[in-house]
Amino acid sequence: MSLAIELQIPTAEDGMSVYELVQACPPLDNNSAYCNLLQCSHFADTSVAAVLEGQLVGFISGYILPGKPDTLFIWQVAVSDKARGQGLASKMIQHILQRANCQQVQFIETTITESNAASWALFESAAKKLDAQLTRSVMFDQQQHFKGQHDSEWLVRIGPFQR
Repeated sequence: MSLAIELQIPTAEDGMSVYELVQACPPLDNNSAYCNLLQCSHFADTSVAAVLEGQLVGFISGYILPGKPDTLFIWQVAVSDKARGQGLASKMIQHILQRANCQQVQFIETTITESNAASWALFESAAKKLDAQLTRSVMFDQQQHFKGQHDSEWLVRIGPFQR
């Protein structure tokens, strides 16, 4: 049975709920609460909050890349345990892409660690749904950028696509 989840533009009042959701969704990197407040305010037009019965159960933060108005960068995807298995992350991506401020978007970019199977599956599925090519290359190297303290982040680029 599908849950009655509402997708909406986040507000600053969602910031702490996003912070708590991300903490409950390993292996996601925890950002500061202040960062989540900025995501819900400064980047609200390219982010989405998924709400079930007044509770935040999903969140995607994203932004249009500076100097690349045709590219939406998906910063982070979080879905709570109670909302998994509904295709929610995919629906949230589509929700963002359908907004007027994303009309020029022909590419999606994100970064994923090699071991994050759920994110790989999500973005491979998104590429198929958009009938677009997915390419990958190392963006931030474990040694060069993280001094060995974090796995390498692979840049995933999907596109071009038309809607």
